[in-house]
Amino acid sequence: MPGGYLTVDELTARATTLAAAHPGRAVLRSIGRSRAGEPIRVLSVGHGSRDVLVVAGPHANEPIGGVTALRLAHYLARAGRPGGPSARVPYGPWISDATWHFVLCLDPDGARRNERWLKGPMTFAHHYRHFFRPGFARQPEWLPTEPGAAPMPETRALLRLQDELRPYLQCSLHGVDVGGSFVQLTRELPGLADHLNRSAAEFRIPVERGPYDAFFWPSPGPGVYDMPRPQEADQFLSLPAATATSTWLRPHRYGTLTAVVEAPMWAVEEVGDTAPHPDPHGALEDISRRLREDARLLAGLLERVRPALTAATAPLLAPVEEYLAVCPGLADEWAPEGPLGGTGGLEDRDLPLNRARIMALRIAAQRLVVRTAGLLGQMFAVAYEAPSAPAADGPSAPEPEDVRITLDRFLTRRCAAFEVDCGARWIPVHDQVEHQFRTVLAVAELAARSNEPKAVRT
Repeated sequence: MPGGYLTVDELTARATTLAAAHPGRAVLRSIGRSRAGEPIRVLSVGHGSRDVLVVAGPHANEPIGGVTALRLAHYLARAGRPGGPSARVPYGPWISDATWHFVLCLDPDGARRNERWLKGPMTFAHHYRHFFRPGFARQPEWLPTEPGAAPMPETRALLRLQDELRPYLQCSLHGVDVGGSFVQLTRELPGLADHLNRSAAEFRIPVERGPYDAFFWPSPGPGVYDMPRPQEADQFLSLPAATATSTWLRPHRYGTLTAVVEAPMWAVEEVGDTAPHPDPHGALEDISRRLREDARLLAGLLERVRPALTAATAPLLAPVEEYLAVCPGLADEWAPEGPLGGTGGLEDRDLPLNRARIMALRIAAQRLVVRTAGLLGQMFAVAYEAPSAPAADGPSAPEPEDVRITLDRFLTRRCAAFEVDCGARWIPVHDQVEHQFRTVLAVAELAARSNEPKAVRT
């Protein structure tokens, strides 16, 4: 397997080669097309009586899933043959009696926008200068929330596949940029935490003990989180996401268990530290204040370049405006007097503001800022380095050189401070893949061995 991330074309080429090398056992097909006309490909391996659906690339900036999907496909295609699975990775009926289906990249349009950073150098500055992630409404794992709105083509393709397969297991492969590993489940799966923690320890990957994505969720074991019922606390109030409107929960009608498996790019040890934080309220004040100040500065820079924005900048503008819209609300929620630190806060709900949780918030706040700044920088380049594109207020707009310099310096300094503040350490892609690969196999084994799954959460 490769030692680095793969582009959309590289994923397709390697899947094509694998299918050709294993005729009758592996099949590559298209299940639909993206908004830009890119084929959405599925690689199916095996001939078992049950189906497993693995979805890679649901978030455009998380390329690890595609590489893990190929790792799994190679493993399964060789299963039971000379030179097949090693004794270190278990092989049993939960594999041989299943057909595995790998969506190689659910958002190929967005993934292509991230290809400028895939080959390195792997630094925060290089990553966030070329980072792209569409706005929430354009992320294909989420169902539309507006009445009468139709799902995106990518979402429709996934929904049709779920209806076709009715899988006993769906794994969504994610790659958090900074932090640690964790798994989110739509149904309890006893024993998974042991597998997750053993694998993470082998590859020196921290396990998150209070991740931003599952901050309020029940945790049956270290690094494992059960998705809440619709009426329970889900995400921070300022965020648009809600698991009830996700494609993770949708196949429950078929008894499907969904596991969202996160493997980080940069490790931060403190996300796994459950020791009490020495000054949680002081930390919340610092996080909240800096987020407000940085968001205010970036909003001002956006207004300076807005007259030059064109249709070409629209895909970048949507997430920028979304990030800037949620920053003030999150700053209020995270303030010492807000819902986290005030009366009735986490401490009163037996969810302590320990070192892991505070670090998760520090990462989330700084990530919001550098992502916004990186996207703004790309908008600036598109707006002012494409003179043939007419500006919104006329044929051309003068380049505000001071904005470019200010934005460039701001992003450079914030990336450096972010990297130092959280003590980030790069995890080799091979280790990210192997950890995610083993975690998916553990989930598949435990889910298959469950005699009678507990009642579906409704």
